[in-house]
Amino acid sequence: MPRSTTNTPWKPTKEQLEAARAKKLRDVIAPNLDVLFCGINPGLYSAATGHHFARPGNRFWPTLHAAGFTPRLFTGFDDTTLLDLNLGVTNICPRTTATADELSPDELRKGGRSLQRKVLRYTPRFLAVVGLTAFRVAFDERAAPIGRQPDLIGTTVVWVLPNPSGLNAHHQPAQLRVLFGDLRAAL
Repeated sequence: MPRSTTNTPWKPTKEQLEAARAKKLRDVIAPNLDVLFCGINPGLYSAATGHHFARPGNRFWPTLHAAGFTPRLFTGFDDTTLLDLNLGVTNICPRTTATADELSPDELRKGGRSLQRKVLRYTPRFLAVVGLTAFRVAFDERAAPIGRQPDLIGTTVVWVLPNPSGLNAHHQPAQLRVLFGDLRAAL
């Protein structure tokens, strides 16, 4: 299934989800963004639809809206609209999996190095990695906290946020809104 160019949701079948393991998800990126949001890796639903954070239960889009990044509630099918707001989205690792637990530490570290090169090339003001544990492994920062990190990538400020996946029950929507709102306030 080609990447949808409309905001019309499309629900993949079980077979299409499994076939999505072989697909890559294109970055939504441009030079000099205010924030480049960075997920861990594409999930099956996102790769099948061709859109970031596309699974209906994912809390990324409601959190972005609640924190003031978007003027209305977006869905994954609106991901390219982020560029109009000077925002973008990418992933640490390009490999599509059912869950991020399928990624090896080596894949995360390799993805971290690739992400650093991407940030140096596109120079966003902020890189916001949504996934604390993945960030810690990818950047070998075992004690990294949520929030602003002490080290820059070139001139880019690095910020770590909780993974908004519904699978991450550690952070509820109100807490996600506050933590993403801290980044919004830093802009």
